[in-house]
Amino acid sequence: MTAIKGASVIVTGGSRGIGKVLVEELYARGAAKVYATARDPRTVGHPHAVPLALEVTDPASVAAAAGQARDVTILINNAGAAAGASYLDSPMEDVRRDLETNFYGPLLLTRAFAPVIERNGGGHVLNVHSALSWLADGTPYSASKAALWSQTNSLRLELLPRGIEVTGLHMAYVDTDMTAGVDAPKADPRDIAVAALDGVEAGAHEVLADDTTRWVKSQLSEDLEALYAQLKN
Repeated sequence: MTAIKGASVIVTGGSRGIGKVLVEELYARGAAKVYATARDPRTVGHPHAVPLALEVTDPASVAAAAGQARDVTILINNAGAAAGASYLDSPMEDVRRDLETNFYGPLLLTRAFAPVIERNGGGHVLNVHSALSWLADGTPYSASKAALWSQTNSLRLELLPRGIEVTGLHMAYVDTDMTAGVDAPKADPRDIAVAALDGVEAGAHEVLADDTTRWVKSQLSEDLEALYAQLKN
């Protein structure tokens, strides 16, 4: 289990959406310092957070962040992208964008911060996934989250001997800017942040933060028609 009280934490994508609420909840739980990253650190609004410039797809930017945040014991890979690309019709650079941000970005951060966390006595990595880790939505976004789920499961085993626990957070739609155009039930980002940090403190391997996510995962052992009604004759 990982204590948040007194910890030094870095939250990628910490200026808005779930990341912004995670920063607030971390301070409410007694975190000593929270680095909130953004492409433009001026967008970080929390009065106590340490703004940190970061482009998660840029190895040099990631290395610079790791060089500045040398006291970190908890890494939260929250930054994400959803380009809405089509597999068949969109330019390949648009298809790759979700993978670069949602799969390779967290991997770059974990590779950079695992030695930092280990030197500081161990700690935790929280990766933000999605219910779409288990349900293809027709875009590279769900593929990137499925790949991140697999990455998380592998890194959990590799990092455990180094004193670093790994939690995967899964949820369906959340009421943030990213889903502003979606007409569907949405979770409160505060509820998601609370569930995520409860999971970190409890040492949970996975956090399934809402009913939709729990249902989707429960269908993985069923025939494909259970998740994809279009396949039914």
